[in-house]
Amino acid sequence: MHSSEREFLEKADEELEKVNTFYATQEAELLGRGEALIDQLRILADVKRILADHAATRRARGSLLGRSRSMPAVAPPSPAFSGSGRYLLSGLATPQSMSDGSVELQQAQMTEGAAVADEVMAALERNGVSFVGLPGKKDAKKEGSGRGGRLQLPSTVRIDIPASNPGRAALKVWEELVNVLRKDGADPAAAFVHRKKVQHAEKNIRDAFMALYRGLELLKKFSSLNVKAFTKILKKFVKVSEQQRATDLFSQKVKRSSFSTSDKVLQLSDEVEALFLKHFAGNDRMVAMKYLNPQQPKNTHMITFLVGLFTGTFVSLFIIYAILAHVSGIFASTGNTAYMEVVYHVFSMFALISLHCFLYGCNLFMWKSTRINQNFIFDFAPNTALTHRDAFLMSASIMCTVVAALVINLFLRNAGASYANAVPGGLIVLSAGLLLCPFNVFYRSTRYCFMRIMRNIMFSPFYKVLMADFFMADQLTSQIPLLRHMEFAACYFMAGSFRANPYETCTTSQQYKHLAYVISFLPYYWRAMQCLRRYIEEHDINQLANAGKYVSAMVAAAVRFKYNVTPTPFWMWMVLISSSGATVYQLYWDFVKDWGFFTPKSKNLWLRDDLILKNKFTYYISMMLNLVLRLAWAQSVMKIRINKNETRLLDFSLASLEIIRRGHWNFYRLENEHLNNVGKFRAVKTVPLPFRELETD
Repeated sequence: MHSSEREFLEKADEELEKVNTFYATQEAELLGRGEALIDQLRILADVKRILADHAATRRARGSLLGRSRSMPAVAPPSPAFSGSGRYLLSGLATPQSMSDGSVELQQAQMTEGAAVADEVMAALERNGVSFVGLPGKKDAKKEGSGRGGRLQLPSTVRIDIPASNPGRAALKVWEELVNVLRKDGADPAAAFVHRKKVQHAEKNIRDAFMALYRGLELLKKFSSLNVKAFTKILKKFVKVSEQQRATDLFSQKVKRSSFSTSDKVLQLSDEVEALFLKHFAGNDRMVAMKYLNPQQPKNTHMITFLVGLFTGTFVSLFIIYAILAHVSGIFASTGNTAYMEVVYHVFSMFALISLHCFLYGCNLFMWKSTRINQNFIFDFAPNTALTHRDAFLMSASIMCTVVAALVINLFLRNAGASYANAVPGGLIVLSAGLLLCPFNVFYRSTRYCFMRIMRNIMFSPFYKVLMADFFMADQLTSQIPLLRHMEFAACYFMAGSFRANPYETCTTSQQYKHLAYVISFLPYYWRAMQCLRRYIEEHDINQLANAGKYVSAMVAAAVRFKYNVTPTPFWMWMVLISSSGATVYQLYWDFVKDWGFFTPKSKNLWLRDDLILKNKFTYYISMMLNLVLRLAWAQSVMKIRINKNETRLLDFSLASLEIIRRGHWNFYRLENEHLNNVGKFRAVKTVPLPFRELETD
């Protein structure tokens, strides 16, 4: 055997050892996660069974007591099962309930509550869940016997649901307050298991099963692909070297490897599938596989056809509109100023939305071409996530509808119709209605996801910040002109200005100017609040530094607003200083933190070690383009002398360039995130489990 052949086998043996080690590590992690998850499901099933049994007992006892009374009376709610859906675990009546009803009913309620508490505590203890301040049942009963026969039980059962929204946060704060009061010797009657918490726990466990199943499927694919890879490599090695005996020995070693022979992953996968089928799918296999193994919808040529149809229609209508507008003379310096104000704001608003959708489609196309898993990064369901064709269809249909509305509006205006200005307003109402439409048309899942993310952004920092949330908030920081156009449209149409007042009402009033100032820094405020929320949860100092970037942008926006009001040399210098500082801050964060460039001792000059695009020159061009477009604010201090229509065109062009810069930024941001996930072997999300073992006090 030649030295080169021996070296090849040694290298192959090293790679085989790496594969074995990685497989063994991932297998042990998944098996441990599966064992913990099955215990969680057992706890959940016990709690649900106990609560359901006692709910049925309570209803039966209530009907018997109702028939035994000579006069009808309304029984107070049981402390074990209150009408609000809270199941009290202490079995103790509140002071109000002790003063109402008969002694027998109160004793029955206390007995029932104690029984519920005992069974729930026992079920959880069987599955290894501890409690805060657990004194032991015997001691608790002795202590309770010395207090008028009242049963003193351990403290509240902790179902650990992350405080991802204001409701969960308030519930968590209340429970912490209850725990503090209980430690101080207060009445423990407030300890409860809330029905909604049980529902949240069930949802978390279901999501954890889905993530576990995906991890098991990926590990099975890893095993089969590596077996196939080693087989093909050895076949080619035999053809080249004719070392049949050495190849057979290595092939046997591959077959005996743990990643090739272990069936633990396969068994756990079957068990997870069976449990999910039983507990979460009602024994319906099609429903179970819809959750466990969602399939992407098949691409059809209809979407491509519609994209072409709407694009061609948009181009034709735009040419017609341009000809009609030129003939009418509305673009001339002596044209209808009021019409131009309305058309400019409405058209710009929808055009900027359409451009952003188009660039998002380009992002989706590039991410798919470079195998960047954006659905995993954003936690989107594969069967409902948008494709690049869908994004192009949304962009083309929006622009086609808008230009058609402008053509109709111009026809009505030239005909002297008094209600011509209602057409743009009707277009806005139609768009809002389509966004809120409850029917499953025009990408309902995407529309609802968008509204949910916007709610999370607007109520920052009260909602947990996910990748999709702060990614969308970053998009909003590039859409400040769009928000300004929406402000004008809301003022002009919703306030009835197009009937009673001239359009100057929405541009000259002090309230309008102050609102414009607020809108200019509102996206930056939301993004800063998200950074503070992440700092509180993750204790990452980089989040505070990131919040500082958005604060500097707010300061720069405020100074530019002041300069527009009082254009003095002093404020011009203040604009240069504040905007330059904010730009340097933003460029540093773009290149170093968001894109991961300027890595020390990188093999790629000024870049990072791992690059997805093959041509490194593309990255340098992108850096220069981002630098130039970040300096667009400089036109605010240049005071270019142009007419009103040219000013509108310049503003629209600068807004479009900022959106192009953001679409360009999006690709590299997700490229860096994808490479970080690959480097840390993150392929499935980690779902927090609701029943957590707690240390006793």
